[in-house]
Amino acid sequence: MPKRIAYLGPAGTFTEEAALAYDEKAELIPFSSIPAVASAVDTGMADEGVVAIETSLEGSVTDTLDLLIHESKVLILRELILPIEHHLLVRPGTQAAEIKNIFSHPQALAQCRRFLERCFPKVQLVSALSTARAVEDMMASDAASAAIGTRRAAALYGAEILAEGIQDQASNVTRFVVLAPVDHPATGCDKTSLCFSFADDSPGLLCSVLQEFAQRDINLAKVESRPSRESFGRYIFLVDLEGHRQDPVIAEALERVRAKAAVLKILGSYPRYDKS
Repeated sequence: MPKRIAYLGPAGTFTEEAALAYDEKAELIPFSSIPAVASAVDTGMADEGVVAIETSLEGSVTDTLDLLIHESKVLILRELILPIEHHLLVRPGTQAAEIKNIFSHPQALAQCRRFLERCFPKVQLVSALSTARAVEDMMASDAASAAIGTRRAAALYGAEILAEGIQDQASNVTRFVVLAPVDHPATGCDKTSLCFSFADDSPGLLCSVLQEFAQRDINLAKVESRPSRESFGRYIFLVDLEGHRQDPVIAEALERVRAKAAVLKILGSYPRYDKS
């Protein structure tokens, strides 16, 4: 029986492309939102789920971070890096001068901002749940419209590519994660994602936690913060570090952090992405 993998759909999204790259033999199940993907894994409707977590142009995907922090029991099993190329899609025969609306996911609209400002400064930008759904919306629109989407979406929905490679940076990539009920056993080349928060706010708290990693020569690949949702001015700190939570030096550091933080949540340990 093939593995069931949930992803942000419908067919034709970059997340589907990432899921196919991860396991082309799996049964792919589309969902309309990132939280829905996590819920499918939480409830057993899917074995695993694929969602975007970070883009090279716009930074973290906050929907994914927030569900990992607050809403879901799933863990990160894998990470995937996918080059992203955006295309401007239209109904066959539509000319650029006729376009009144451009549909796409907010991340895609942001990643093509300069192209849109230069070429379509007066066109209305319309958010969609995904790049593939944007193509569906565009094809069904009564007005002459365009959508920012993938080459596969153009083929699936009968759209025409009016402009290719419209993203602001040629090196545009997105980091995806595979969500599962458990994370990955240690491989010797791993990454661990975690979050923590403090009960109060006093000088040196964050520094003291970061020093637990620094004094053990643990490299931090990423540090950022998100609102705690509890009160204004309170934050949850997110860290990606090199190593597995079961490595003795990592485990020791995490115990020291647990003693200093009010909350510590391990989001998963998983193999670092191998570009080869």
